[in-house]
Amino acid sequence: MNHETATALDPQAKAVIDLIIKSGRPPYHQLSPKDARQMFRDTRPASTPPAPEIGAVKDLTADGPAGTIPVRLYRPKGVPASTMLPALVFFHGGGWVIGDIETHDVLCRQLTAGAGISVVNVDYRLAPEHKFPAAIDDAWAATRWVAAHAAALGIDAGRLAVGGDSAGGNLAAVVALLARDHGAPSLALQVLVYPVTDVGAESQSYADFAEGFMLTRDSMRWFIAHYLTGKPDAVDWRLSPLRAPSLARVAPALVVMAGFDPLRDEGDAYARKLREAGVRVDTICYGGMIHGFVPMGRLIETGNRAVAHIAATLRQELQPPG
Repeated sequence: MNHETATALDPQAKAVIDLIIKSGRPPYHQLSPKDARQMFRDTRPASTPPAPEIGAVKDLTADGPAGTIPVRLYRPKGVPASTMLPALVFFHGGGWVIGDIETHDVLCRQLTAGAGISVVNVDYRLAPEHKFPAAIDDAWAATRWVAAHAAALGIDAGRLAVGGDSAGGNLAAVVALLARDHGAPSLALQVLVYPVTDVGAESQSYADFAEGFMLTRDSMRWFIAHYLTGKPDAVDWRLSPLRAPSLARVAPALVVMAGFDPLRDEGDAYARKLREAGVRVDTICYGGMIHGFVPMGRLIETGNRAVAHIAATLRQELQPPG
């Protein structure tokens, strides 16, 4: 990754930061989880682009280890119901504490329309009510449920991907490792958008972008503290996949990063470790961008460019063999 690209903050990203400062919105780490969730939900539409037109959308429930897991299934328009489509199982971001199906609904619609695939948006359990490993247990269960019920869902089980942004990217990376370890389901791609890969150590970018660039170091520490049950969790590879003994034979990866993001370096380190393990990896770092920019296409044009890049990669990697 070329760090030299991250020399100047993109003007639109800066405008978003200025807007937040002007609004007097409190940082997440000064709020209760309940209030943080509400603020995230309330402020999301202002930055989200209009939803593209797609086909059928269904709210369903997957079988989970602690009861049912709400999921939302999307299909592109103009595709017969009998057509088995490739699918992306998607995990939303929000530090394992905030975010839900609704906060990432438009992004899932964008990926459905752009890639011409089915997307399954997973509403996994949140911390601190449900601490580690609840989120990953649900993410893994939902992925296996999609594979097991693929035919009924109109999905081709042989063409599955997992993905997510931030904490959702963390869940996708861990699900890819679990799928390898269990020998199923077979995954064609993992899409890791500015993922959390190591909560056991703070990288240089944590210090470089500690505050003033959307996601702050204090808020990140707040999210992690709510998700962890104790210090030993931090080095568990199911929370810090960068610490997995081996990344060999996991699904090929697309790793998307932002230049002005505390999580930039751990995303870069994960991509490097995947490469060293012989995994095919594409990386892209949007140099002038901040954490969380991808779904902000209404205010940050580069967000739409990143969504188009992710969709094109999904389309290519999930096309039928031959």
